[in-house]
Amino acid sequence: MGADTGGFLQIGQVAERTELSLKTIRHYDELALVQPSARSSGGFRLYTTADVDRLLLIRRMKPLGFTLAEMKQLLDAIEVLDDQATTTQQRAAASAELLIYKDKSHDSAERLRRQLAYAEEFTDLLTARASATPRQ
Repeated sequence: MGADTGGFLQIGQVAERTELSLKTIRHYDELALVQPSARSSGGFRLYTTADVDRLLLIRRMKPLGFTLAEMKQLLDAIEVLDDQATTTQQRAAASAELLIYKDKSHDSAERLRRQLAYAEEFTDLLTARASATPRQ
């Protein structure tokens, strides 16, 4: 982590680690999905490793079709489970919510696998057709 930022990461470093654009990271901040843990004296966003982990989780949810609201709910449920001060009832509710999202994630991953198989079939078809076409 950066020596001059007190162990925090600047937004550019976070963008490199997460493969997200600066615009996307700022957008997630505006939506309160992932807010920087600190600000520099100049007002620049500073992130912790936990903030980066949260962004990576969002990045994993995005291709599975989760809405921003669902992302927020899922992140909140994870936060409840990570908090040692939560009650048994809160933990049970958060766990139940995670199971719902696990099922949605599984269904979305299956759909993506099917789409990938179709894309690979199509690519193979094009390769075969291109190979069979005489060149001039």
